[in-house]
Amino acid sequence: MISAMEVYQLLPKTNCKRCGLSTCMAFAVELLRERKAIEDCTPLVEEPKYEEKLEGLRELLAPLLSTETPKTGMVIHEERCFGCGNCVVACPMNVANDPKGTAIGRGPVSDKAILMVEDGVIKCVNVDQCRRFGPEKVVCNACIVTCPARAIEFV
Repeated sequence: MISAMEVYQLLPKTNCKRCGLSTCMAFAVELLRERKAIEDCTPLVEEPKYEEKLEGLRELLAPLLSTETPKTGMVIHEERCFGCGNCVVACPMNVANDPKGTAIGRGPVSDKAILMVEDGVIKCVNVDQCRRFGPEKVVCNACIVTCPARAIEFV
């Protein structure tokens, strides 16, 4: 998972406010939330002395900006998953959206579940319900930390 500090290290750190934010750290956070684009940092893209930082930032954020990466950043490695279901019952949104199934430790019975075990592997359905999706993205890693096979990651 990419941290705001990693992004910040590749910014000019001038706090020039030309991006509309008060600090470069705030800009780093908004980049990760996809509320700002790299091009919004005019010193970074216009001044030759930041060329190396710009290239590094584009490389760092490439997985996040890729059209192949889901908007939540969640990648499921099906070849590693053995269907234990830990992530299903650990997901706070699964619990909130499915009180008669997931909330009591059973498999989801609601059509609003995010994670489900299908054919022995985890599947992400209803991705729009994930806390990492949408305008108020919340950095949640409940599904990752409970996965013994490390089959789920966020990029």
